Amino acid sequence: MAELFEHVSINGMTLANRFVRSATWEGLADREGFVTPKLTKMMVELAQNEIGLIISGYTFVSPEGQSSPGQLAIHDDRFVAGLWAMVEAVHKAGGKIALQIVHAGRFADFALTGLQPIGPSAVAKDGQTSCRAMNQEDITNIISAFTQAAVRAKRAGFDAIQLHAAHGFLFSQFLSPALNQRTDEYDGTLENRARFLLEVVRSIRQATGPAYPLLIKLNSEDFLEGGLTRDEAVQVAAMLEAASVDAIEFSGGTVASPEKFIPVRPGKPKTPQDEVFYREAANLYKAKVRIPLMLVGGIRSYETANDLIRRGVANYISLGRPLICEPGLVKRWHNGDHRESECASCNSCFAPASDGRGVYCVAMEKKQGKAGG
Repeated sequence: MAELFEHVSINGMTLANRFVRSATWEGLADREGFVTPKLTKMMVELAQNEIGLIISGYTFVSPEGQSSPGQLAIHDDRFVAGLWAMVEAVHKAGGKIALQIVHAGRFADFALTGLQPIGPSAVAKDGQTSCRAMNQEDITNIISAFTQAAVRAKRAGFDAIQLHAAHGFLFSQFLSPALNQRTDEYDGTLENRARFLLEVVRSIRQATGPAYPLLIKLNSEDFLEGGLTRDEAVQVAAMLEAASVDAIEFSGGTVASPEKFIPVRPGKPKTPQDEVFYREAANLYKAKVRIPLMLVGGIRSYETANDLIRRGVANYISLGRPLICEPGLVKRWHNGDHRESECASCNSCFAPASDGRGVYCVAMEKKQGKAGG
C-alpha cells in the first residue's frame, strides 16, 4: 500500500515523499522576470519544510506570453544564472524543484508586454482585435520557445520541468473547443486540438533527452460551455503518456470559468468529499492512464490526502494555497500533528502579489498579529 511519507521516483528523480508544492503566481520576480532574493527565500523555506517536489511559479517562455507582474521569465539566456542560483539554494536545503513553463496566449497582458497577444483564434474587444490568431510561423516559433526554455531549465539545474497546459493558458486554449475556433489541423477533433501540445512535448523530449523528467499540468475539465470535458482530458492524458510524459497534474477551470469553478475556488470545503475538486476525473484517469497522477484542488486535511494515496486515487498530493498559508504544513503532518490546514481558501493571499509584496497569507498574518497583541 502506497504511503504519503515514502521515497518515490519519477523518471530517476527521487523524492522524499508524495507531496508536491503546486505552482502558483508568487509575484516576486523583478520587472523583467529575474529571480530575486525574496523568491529564492520562499523556495528554500519550502525545501526546509520537507516538500517532496517544489514546482516553481509559472515562468513565461516568450515576451508576449506574460500575464502577471512579478512573473518569472526564461525566454533568454540572461535568466539562467539567477535561476541556477535559486536551484542551488534549494538543493543545499535538501529539496527538489521543477520549473513550470507557460505562455498565456490570449490572456497575456498587453499593459505589461506592449505586444499584441496571440492565441489559437482571434478575439475582438471594443471593435479591436485584442488577440491575433497564430499562423504556422507563430506555432513554430512558440514550439521553439518552449523547447529552448526547457533546455535552459535543465542547464539551470532544475530537477524537472512542467508544462502548464491548464487554466485557460495557451495549451489549454488549443485543447478547449470553447476557446479554439481554428479550421486547420489544430482544431476540430481532439487529436487536432492536442496536436500543438504534443508537438511541444516531442520537441522538448528530443532536446532534453529521455532521462529528464517531463511533467504536465492539465485541466481535468474547463467548466466552460462547450469546453474540454473530463473524458477528453483523460484521452489527452493517454496521448501524453504515449508521447513519453512522466507524470500529469490534474487541475481544472480557467480565468473565464464561473467563480465557483475557477482554479482557486473561494470558500473552505465543508466535507471530505468537497475537499477533492477533481476526484471523479482522477478516477477516470486511473482507469485508463498508467503514468503517475498529481492531484491538486481543495485538499486541506491529512486524512483526505492519506486516503487518496492509499486508495490509489492519486500518486501525489499537490498543495497550493495551503502552503502559502502554512509553508510548514507537510513537516507538521510528518511530525504527527495531523490538524487540517488553516487555509480558508479566501484568496486574500494573492492581493499582495499584485503590488510587489509577493503572495502570502494575509489572514494568517492578521491572526498572528492579534495573538501577539
